[in-house]
Formats: sequence, C-alpha cells, structure tokens
Amino acid sequence: MRVAALDLGKVRVGLAVSDELGALAHPRPPFDARNRKVLLDKIAAFAAEEQIERLVVGLALDANGEEGPAARKCITFAEQVAAVTGKPVDLWDERFTTVEAHRRLRAGGRDARSSRGRVDSAAACIMLQAWLDGYREREG
Repeated sequence: MRVAALDLGKVRVGLAVSDELGALAHPRPPFDARNRKVLLDKIAAFAAEEQIERLVVGLALDANGEEGPAARKCITFAEQVAAVTGKPVDLWDERFTTVEAHRRLRAGGRDARSSRGRVDSAAACIMLQAWLDGYREREG
C-alpha cells in the first residue's frame, strides 16, 4: 500500500511517501503552501501519479494534547485533501516531529540554514514512519 504524509506549515507542506511494501517512509521535496488551491491541485496530481492509496495529515495538537487553532486548520486541510484526492485521509499527532527532524538533520551535519527546506519533509517522514509502524501493529 502506498501512503503519503503531509505536514502542513505556513510556507511549505512537508511530504513523505512510503515504499511499495508500506514499510519505510522516504522524504520528498515539500510543496509550496502559500496558495491553497494550487497546493491542493499539486497534492491531487501527486497522489494520482504516485498511485497513493491513503494519506496521513499531521495533526498539530497543543503540547497538552488539546485541539487548538492549529489543529483545526489541519483538520480542515485533511478534509480538503480527501475531497480533491478521493482517498482516505488519517490524522496523526505530529507533536514534536519538527523538533525531532531538526535534531536528526543536525546529527547528520546540517545546520539550521541548510535544513530550512528539508525539515518539513523530514518531519513528514518521521510522522509517516510512526503511522506505518502503528498500522502494521494494528493490522497484524
């Protein structure tokens, strides 16, 4: 099963895709998030071209796990993605994935400046890998 993860940001949407076996997540270049219609069109085209069967959208919960304004934006975005792709969309708690992505990029020798364009997709990759691992456990 091919699954894609989207990590919604103000400027970019991080993107990651699973391998054909649905076992490993791989980062892809992010999408520009500044124009929602263009963004949704690109996501729909990408999902069709890559034969994506399901999408995972990061849910930006508050640190205490509550749904605030950021989470509501993610929920609306997930609904829009489902509408344009016709695919099921799962929400996944993405708290701390960006922090973890920055940490991993620094450990790999990248500074904050050179990581700017990569951190969103690295966060989406971390989120997708967690979703994939959980999916395998749930499905047995």
